[in-house]
Parts: sequence; structure tokens; C-alpha cells
Amino acid sequence: MEKTRPMFRGEIWVKNDKIACVVNGEDLENDNMKDFPKISWDVEIDCRDNLLMPGFKDAHTHSAMVFLRSYADDLPLDRWLKEKIFPAEAKLTEEDIFQLTRLAVLEYLTSGITSIFDMYLTSDSTAEACLDMGMRCVLTSGLNDFTSSIERMEEQYNRWNRKNSLISYQLGFHAEYTCSKELLYHVAQLAHKYSAPVFTHLAETRKEVDECMARYGMTPAVFLETIGIFDYGGGGFHCIHMTGDDVDVFSRRRLSVVTNSASNLKLASGIAPIAEFERRKIPVAIGTDGAASNNCLDMFREMFLVAGLSKMREEDAASLNAMKVLRMATADGAKVMCLPKCDVLAKGKQADIIMIDLHQPNMQPLHDIHGNLVYSGSKSNVCMTMINGRILYRNGEFFVGESVERIYAECDRIVKRIFGTTNT
Repeated sequence: MEKTRPMFRGEIWVKNDKIACVVNGEDLENDNMKDFPKISWDVEIDCRDNLLMPGFKDAHTHSAMVFLRSYADDLPLDRWLKEKIFPAEAKLTEEDIFQLTRLAVLEYLTSGITSIFDMYLTSDSTAEACLDMGMRCVLTSGLNDFTSSIERMEEQYNRWNRKNSLISYQLGFHAEYTCSKELLYHVAQLAHKYSAPVFTHLAETRKEVDECMARYGMTPAVFLETIGIFDYGGGGFHCIHMTGDDVDVFSRRRLSVVTNSASNLKLASGIAPIAEFERRKIPVAIGTDGAASNNCLDMFREMFLVAGLSKMREEDAASLNAMKVLRMATADGAKVMCLPKCDVLAKGKQADIIMIDLHQPNMQPLHDIHGNLVYSGSKSNVCMTMINGRILYRNGEFFVGESVERIYAECDRIVKRIFGTTNT
């Protein structure tokens, strides 16, 4: 996925958690071989002409919301949140969130997702679950008038940004409409204190934008810029109902967009103007959102919808090609998530690698592998997921240090306690 290096046949050498070498197979077969060190490897894997590539970056998710999968379907966003989601979430404990996040990680691994950008109620529980499972996670706060606090967010920002390489933390808040103006001023002050970017849900529904206009006479993006939230960058999740002024704010402040096509489609929130963001050189990443609104943590489905919905919105089948979408799901996602060592497969980068099975019917013939991945690929094509140099999933088997059935049972226990029902 390096822009200057086309697809090639070769080898990747991994030492500890880093990529030690990426070498073209032709170089190994000619006189250049003498330039490479002779190493006795612990493990050698013959990939059998399958595809190695950077893992997908799920740039917006709420992992623990897997307990709400298929629970609150077919409702508009405001009713979905107030009548179903918030009351159920109020019953969660920190231990619940830890267990539920572990279930989500299993699903991420099957989809070739090697990094997540997670916003949820207790960041510590999410982080500990990801450490337990070996998942790379960027945390961001869901701060609002009802949960968390500025002091708590600052403490977590400092703690998780120095603890280890798998977990990092970015400033954030749930949304303009769940935060008082005073609270948002405090967020801006924290951003200035640390010269840090800030991330939030933004312009997800028309109602959200209209209500902000009624409160402040400005759209959410414009309002947040006026109080200094975006002085050091950041971005918005969803970004559907964007005015020309909003796009100007994103361009001027070098903000990023994280689009969540499946969730937006299912909640009838709208279609984000991805092609316009591309024209304005605004970075775009792809997220699944939570399983409550998306139901499936699947980056292949997201890529197809990002491409297809953009073409429909623009009424132009050429408006967004497969390679651009694939970059959004990988290298550009790493940029948005502030993971510069996880963007491409190159020497010195983190060994976050997935293998795609090209020997399945949906991957043949190989006219254009990028097109196959975006338009016909599926989770069934992921045959290996490596994070930080560890193979966590391979050929349908998990290597996460825990029984998968035990994780399922723990999550079933939580669902039974909260809803009074259980899986059968």
C-alpha cells in the first residue's frame, strides 16, 4: 500500500513487533541475495500466492455495543438512542464492557481489522480488554453532560498515551447536542493545553444540525470552530449533513472525516459527500460504528457501501475508485487515527498484517485485486490477522489466550441479566 510501490511477489520478515524487511522475490533469487542477512527464523509461513496487506483500520466504533446487536433495529436515530440504547447502557458495569469488548475483538479479527478507534462509556475497560486480546486500540472519550468529566478525560489521556504501544488516546466528546457550551469550552481548553486534536460525532442527522442552528445560529462544525475545539485538528464521525461552510472548516483546520456507511444507511441518516471531501483533499477514513446500529463489524461491507453510495450520490459511477476506498480503509485510516507506524507494510513499521485468501471463487479471476477486495471481497477471505507481530487469527482459529466459547458464555450472561433473555 505504499504509493510509490506497486503490488509485487516477495517476502515480509517480522522481528518482534516490527517489520524487519519487505523484499521483492526477484531480489532474493538474483545476486542481490548476498545483501540480505542469513537469519534462522522461529516460524516461516508459505503464503501460497495469497495476498499480504496492511490490516484494516476501523476508525469509528463502540465495541461493547455488541450486546445490542439486532436489539433496537428499524428506528430513527433519536428514538433509537433515547428509547432503546441509553436505557440499556445505563445497566452496564465496567466488567460488562470488558467482556463485551472481547467479543467485539473476535469479530474484528475475522474481518482483518488490526486497529480500532473506540469511543465508549469506560475507556479503561475497553483498553484492558484490548490489551488482554492483543488488539491495537486508539481510545477517545464519549464525554457528555451525563457521563465522564474533563478531569477524567485528561487523566486517561496522560495515562494511556504513555503506557504501551498497543493503546493510545485522543481527546474527544460525544456530540455537540449532548454537551453544554460550558463543557465544550473546557474541551477546547484541554485541546490547547496539549496542542491535541479533538474528535466527535458530527452532522450525523439533519435534526442535529437544525437544532444546533436554533441554539447558536451556526452548524455544529462552524460553532465548534468558533470556540477553539479544532484549533489543533481532529475530526468528525459521520459528517453527512455538511454545508459549504462546514467543508471549509474541515479544509481550513485540516480535519478528518470518518464515514460509517452501513450505520448511516440503516438509520436512514443520509449519505456523506465523500467525493466532495476527496476533491477538497480532506482525509477520509472508514468506520463500522457499533454493532447496535450496524449489526456487523465488517470492513468489506463498509468499503463496498462507501464506494457504491458515493457513486449514487454523485450520479457518477467513476466518482470514487476501488483503490481510493481501499486506502481509506487502511493507510488513510492510520493517518486519521494518529498511527503513523501502522499505515503500510514497510521496514520499521508495526507488524499489523493480514492475509487474504485469493483462492476462493469471489477472488477469481485476478483482473484487479483492489476491485476484488472492495467490490467482491468478504470476511471469509481473511485467512490470517497479525497484530504487533502476533498471529491472533488464522484459518478460522483464534490465538487470543482465551476460550472463544467462554467469551460467548460471559456475554450471554450479561445479556440475560440486562434483558432477561438469553441465546438459544
